[in-house]
Amino acid sequence: MVNVILAGGGTAGHISPMVATAEALRAADPTVTLTCVGTPKGIESRVVPEAGLELTFVPAVPFPRALNLDLLTMPARLTVAVVAARRILSRNRAGVVVGFGGYASLPVYLAARSMGVPVVVHEQNPLPGLANRLAARFADRVCVSFPSTPLPRPEYVGLPVRSAISGLDRTALRGPARQELGLPATGPVLLVSGGSQGAASINRALDEALAELLAAGVSVLHVLGPKNMTATTIGRTDVGSGAVYVPVAYVDRMERAYAAADLMVGRSGAGTVVETAVVGLPGIFVPLPHGNGEQARNATTLVEAGGCVLVADRDLTARRLRDEVLRIILNPDLLSRMGAAGRGIVPRDAATKVAAIVLEEARR
Repeated sequence: MVNVILAGGGTAGHISPMVATAEALRAADPTVTLTCVGTPKGIESRVVPEAGLELTFVPAVPFPRALNLDLLTMPARLTVAVVAARRILSRNRAGVVVGFGGYASLPVYLAARSMGVPVVVHEQNPLPGLANRLAARFADRVCVSFPSTPLPRPEYVGLPVRSAISGLDRTALRGPARQELGLPATGPVLLVSGGSQGAASINRALDEALAELLAAGVSVLHVLGPKNMTATTIGRTDVGSGAVYVPVAYVDRMERAYAAADLMVGRSGAGTVVETAVVGLPGIFVPLPHGNGEQARNATTLVEAGGCVLVADRDLTARRLRDEVLRIILNPDLLSRMGAAGRGIVPRDAATKVAAIVLEEARR
């Protein structure tokens, strides 16, 4: 029996490939035991148990970017987290650790190294995070989602996505998905999502452009993020066109949203870019304006292939959103070309590849 520890947390970008890899591990070896490690405040506390996976926690140890008290106390806090991680690995008789970055990963990586447990790193972004940059120096295998990711000894496998995504038939699921989500059976549908936390600039631009989109016959499924969903957030129907506005806090089964939609507007996190490309859903992506520009890089290959459009956050006005959406969503030929371009450039079997690497390292 192989005992696998999967570490990652904080955002959907870390959790989604972890859950997809866990699914692929179970498919490859039904006898495998899986334990996920996250932090108490991340979305993993909800998403991982809902996926039927065991979840345990280590203390979160954020990486300070400036000289302050947090930086001075970080060694002590990291030591506490590593000790907790060692207990988890020992209790579960870990045969291998696979990490996906985030606050939970580094303590688990360091614990595994100190105990002689094989380590597999998977990095989802073109520009790797600190935890994965550190772990890649001593990891047994380093898997990357993008060929250009600057890590030592990288193996290009792609980004693991769940089988519900990699095997999605959007045409076949379109009708049931629209019915389930309260959308019209016919007519164009726009999916707008800022990720698990929502995106203020996208929400604001949509709010100002919504009346014109609905009047043009475009229905909107709007994933606002839980913190932006209030008692005053309500749906509406355009009397003239019959198009509807459906606001939701979160979508647990994104494959349903992808199937219902003809076009997506959202941030260009690695998971969103890869998943929409895999299922052939054209996108208008608005990279997060903070950080080191990794979100713009995530979409570069897809933009060059013609599968999506990139709009800078500072340029996202209501008029720009309206014009880009209507230019694409009302043009069936353009939608078809963009969808085909996306499907042709990303690996669909990344989860299977990562699972095979993990099991190989566990059995050495």
